[in-house]
Amino acid sequence: MNDSSWGAHRPGPAYGEAEGAQARYAPSAPPMPQHPGGPVPGPVPGPVPDGPSGTRPSPAGATAVTATAPPPAGRRPPSRRIRAGRDLGAAIGVGVGLGALVIASLFVLKAVFVAVVAAAVGIGLWELSSRFSERKGIRIPLVPSLAGGTVMLLAGYVQGAGAAWAATAFTVLAVLVGRMARPPENYLKDVTAGVFAVFYVPFLATFVVLMLAADDGPWRVLVFILLTVVSDTGAYAVGYRFGKRKLAPRISPGKTRAGLVGAVLFAMAAGALAMQFLIDGGRWWQGLLLGLAVAATATLGDLGESMIKRDLGIKDMGTLLPGHGGIMDRLDSLLPTAPVVWLLLVVFVGPG
Repeated sequence: MNDSSWGAHRPGPAYGEAEGAQARYAPSAPPMPQHPGGPVPGPVPGPVPDGPSGTRPSPAGATAVTATAPPPAGRRPPSRRIRAGRDLGAAIGVGVGLGALVIASLFVLKAVFVAVVAAAVGIGLWELSSRFSERKGIRIPLVPSLAGGTVMLLAGYVQGAGAAWAATAFTVLAVLVGRMARPPENYLKDVTAGVFAVFYVPFLATFVVLMLAADDGPWRVLVFILLTVVSDTGAYAVGYRFGKRKLAPRISPGKTRAGLVGAVLFAMAAGALAMQFLIDGGRWWQGLLLGLAVAATATLGDLGESMIKRDLGIKDMGTLLPGHGGIMDRLDSLLPTAPVVWLLLVVFVGPG
């Protein structure tokens, strides 16, 4: 998630945004004219007629100060408030829409959900490739990464973990070979970034489809998503109310230690309920351990992507989702959490 999702109040513009200018209305004094022959002459003796408004001019020697004219009718003066952060309404709307899409595809037909995951992975790879190219001049071999990532997901869903990992190895080989179509300059830098992208996005996403392949796969995936979202929500709620001490100020200034405590408590409570009532054979105490692990991996994933964005000098990975940023800004805590949840569910209740 983004830096602002942990609830710490940070006045001023958000990281990476231009600072807004404050418009101020203040009295202004016109410059006094200089008399070419010496000092300014005194007032003319005799009665001074009233001005057009019924008020008399200022006495001689007094400094005249005039206020600037008010803005024309129908026009609001420029705001003094610097607006920072995200559009909350858009963020909520997009979040609800994404949640509805995930739930619908998850419980209607498993193959549709696999297609949704593949689309998210493809967009995430494209966002990484674009930002690396723009900010660092690194050109990830995108075509073999996209093709290989899709094969990895399908292999994991159809044939299981062994097939997914074999497909990962061939995807890495395809990245190494695909980069040979361009000149050798920066070859090592490009393929290193390409291999990183393959493991960071499609490889970690294969554990989501591995959960889905179980007999109770939709419920396992639902628990995985639910605990990750609850962890982030708990971090925001507690951090916003009690957050004072920063968790990692050099990486993500918006995250607080109180927010981390909130993430752990909320995720453990939700994990106990989810394992007891949503997973066949699950026990509440297993949910406590699962929630603790989710809070830890979700936080580390969020900090990891913040490190990447700091290095790239950007606020968001993309602009596809209003109020959220890019797809990768939504996957940052989900991707590293997926293998942990998959493994713990296999240990607790079996592969399904």
